[in-house]
Amino acid sequence: MTPIPDLILFLALAVTAILTATAMLASRNTVYSALYLVLNFVTVAVIYLLLDAAFIAMVQVSVYAGAIMVLFLFVIMLLGGGRAAGGPSLRWQPGVALTLALALAIVFMYVLLGRGETAAPPAPVSGGFGSPVAVGSLLFDRYLVPFEVTSVLLLVAMVGAIVLTRGERKEKG
Repeated sequence: MTPIPDLILFLALAVTAILTATAMLASRNTVYSALYLVLNFVTVAVIYLLLDAAFIAMVQVSVYAGAIMVLFLFVIMLLGGGRAAGGPSLRWQPGVALTLALALAIVFMYVLLGRGETAAPPAPVSGGFGSPVAVGSLLFDRYLVPFEVTSVLLLVAMVGAIVLTRGERKEKG
């Protein structure tokens, strides 16, 4: 594709990602918030596809939009989530939020408009960059210990969730 259609598609996806993230935060219904988060994950996966990172896009959809969101929805339904209760408002929160938003806007404008120089084009990447073979060999060669620690941590979390949700058994007497 030419750069202009790519830019238009990227901007449309960026606006969609921002809108779904905002809707997720603004929604008072926890199930709707989780579904907006799924839409956000899918939008980010399409942005990964634009960057020619098909493996990362597939992982984004299958792991985050699939497995993690099913887990979130399961917990929401298990805990009886629905509408979020409107708790007491903290008076200092809007001021801090506005200050941080203004700081973010200033940094964003500086990056877009303030710097006069243009960035050098990125170096071309090899043909196998980001492929499942390259990711797998790097994961099991260089990052084997963190990968195994993460798998043990997930196993412990799974066993902990089972222990916490298991009801006490009634003894027959």
